[in-house]
Amino acid sequence: MSKKIRFASDILFINVLVIVLIVIIFLFPSNVLRIIIGLPFLLFFPGYTLMAALFPKKNDLDGVERIALSFGLSIALSALIGFLLNYTPCGIRFYPILLSLSFFIFVTSVITYYRRYRLPVEKCFIPSFRISLPRWAGLSNIDKVLTIVLILSILTALGVLSYTITTPKSGERFTEFYVLGPEGKAENYPHELMLGEKVILNLGIVNHEGQEMKYNIEVRIDGAEYKKVGSLILNNEEKWENRISFIAQKVSNNQKVQFLLYKNEEHKPSETLHLFINVTQ
Repeated sequence: MSKKIRFASDILFINVLVIVLIVIIFLFPSNVLRIIIGLPFLLFFPGYTLMAALFPKKNDLDGVERIALSFGLSIALSALIGFLLNYTPCGIRFYPILLSLSFFIFVTSVITYYRRYRLPVEKCFIPSFRISLPRWAGLSNIDKVLTIVLILSILTALGVLSYTITTPKSGERFTEFYVLGPEGKAENYPHELMLGEKVILNLGIVNHEGQEMKYNIEVRIDGAEYKKVGSLILNNEEKWENRISFIAQKVSNNQKVQFLLYKNEEHKPSETLHLFINVTQ
């Protein structure tokens, strides 16, 4: 039993971190661990488990190649999964991407465990890390100074990274405003319509302002007010998405359909979206 655990210790560690990340996202969405674990989850874990499943022997690849390919494949896999999700009812959304990547990591982990289990111990890839520190008494004065400078530099870098992650920036406060096609995807926007034809789109707002916000939406066609939606009150990180429709009322080309977003009773729109339609008889 100990050999099995030894063979999958790195894979087991990654899967535990994935489970921890899922729990944090669903129960503690503002926790800093979400960022700390989320970065390797996107940029390293998928590629690493795939490489481990494809190349379970220690002589298949060296350590540098495994690490480099893990980063490259993770980025490619994340983009590919997002591309495929765009053609499903889920669309490119945070939770579908999270669950899809987690499922991919779990599946490749099971394959890795199975393939490593079938290999002899001496041929199985088992990651190991060894750090040996030189004896302080045997160092020259210059080496001691350089060692202290190196340690202080690492501690300073870690401190700056921790401050950057935990301290919110004022520039990060914004409102996400988007329009999707009839199927809820970023495609199939209407362009050629018949007079009197009804169009249904999906409008969405996500509040990243750090406080409760009130929103109003105005729809204009060729500069004329057509419809208003409001008043929408969203808490920080709260999302609103709903269908909105309009009818082609006159025959003309290049009619500009605008979606204007107003914050907190402001008179000027903070965000503007638009599309152009051609209406024929």
